[in-house]
Amino acid sequence: MGVVRSYEDLDVWHVSMDLAELVYILTRRLPPEEKFALGDQMRRAVVSISSNIAEGQSRASTKEYIHFSYIAKGSNAEIYTQLLLGVRLGYFTDEQVKEPIELCGRIQRMLNSLITSLKNKDK
Repeated sequence: MGVVRSYEDLDVWHVSMDLAELVYILTRRLPPEEKFALGDQMRRAVVSISSNIAEGQSRASTKEYIHFSYIAKGSNAEIYTQLLLGVRLGYFTDEQVKEPIELCGRIQRMLNSLITSLKNKDK
């Protein structure tokens, strides 16, 4: 990867946007009684990933960037859990969540690498 001038230069931001798109498509399949409960929670969590990456990268200090990256990591774990719950409750099939689950794993690894890199930079 070249020089990062903006969060839009980060692969992790692009992958988290892909995940958000998939989750929005999935939540449209929820039954009416879950659209504003589980669906709303899932949409908030998945939007939080890319939003916190963007906010962190746009902050003035590396310490703040790390902080917001950890928040993104937590939101990623939240959406992963909600996807699994959706399968357990019969709202989604294993096949429907396969790609989003894989993206969650990829995002988690990317955020771990980003945080490690930022911590090393801050030394």
